Amino acid sequence: MIRFGFYKDGKRKCMTFSYDDNRKEERELIRIFNEYGMKGTFHINSSTLDKNDNFITSAELPELYKGHEVAVHGLTHPWLDKLPPEEMTYEILEDRRRLEALCGYPVKGMSYPFGSYDRNVLNALPALGIKYSRTIVTSNKFELPANFLEWHPTCHHNNDILNRADLFKKARPMSIFYVWGHSFEFGVQNNWDLIKSFCEKTAGDPDVWYATNVEIYDYITALRALQFTVDKTLVYNPTALDLWIEKDGDPVKIPAGKTVKL
Repeated sequence: MIRFGFYKDGKRKCMTFSYDDNRKEERELIRIFNEYGMKGTFHINSSTLDKNDNFITSAELPELYKGHEVAVHGLTHPWLDKLPPEEMTYEILEDRRRLEALCGYPVKGMSYPFGSYDRNVLNALPALGIKYSRTIVTSNKFELPANFLEWHPTCHHNNDILNRADLFKKARPMSIFYVWGHSFEFGVQNNWDLIKSFCEKTAGDPDVWYATNVEIYDYITALRALQFTVDKTLVYNPTALDLWIEKDGDPVKIPAGKTVKL
């Protein structure tokens, strides 16, 4: 049997983090992530960069988020579904433009400010260059989204993540543990030990791919673009990413741009 059973490098599962609002506490959070080899996506309101001592600065952004992902969170953190179309477009595109000028790569991801969106916002995002967007809806699941523009995370970091880590170890192939929150919450609630303990507990698992949101989006999109012959004896990978599929329980690498006999 042939199926999509593996992430990058033949990993069975995936873990990712998502944090909003570019507060100063992200310095400590990223330090912890880097110590344990975790990957995060950081959704930034670029109008608040350099605003005061509670926010990170434009100058530190490229180095601070190196190895992680910078993504849109609205220029001024607005309720997107309450804006006229022109304002909603500006909030997203101007945030993208400013962030791209700082980080030096195309910004393709987003999270909804206040978790607020409607059908009009969803319909507008593809034309604005947004490939995925995270909600604040707790799925309580380790599953990939049906629609990347409504990407429901597994849970907030305050939602019993240490016990969920035990459940994740038993999760089925192609599972994903997606944790979200705000870095300033660790300071307000004085629970830095929570995220440290979680990272220590889940780090270094050879069966887990630690990835940013956009890395996951890109990989799954590429995986879905594989082209199989009718009899499933050949598969062509038209993308620029190496991919892994499952054949009879084993991982099979499909190199970028290559056709592989199965």
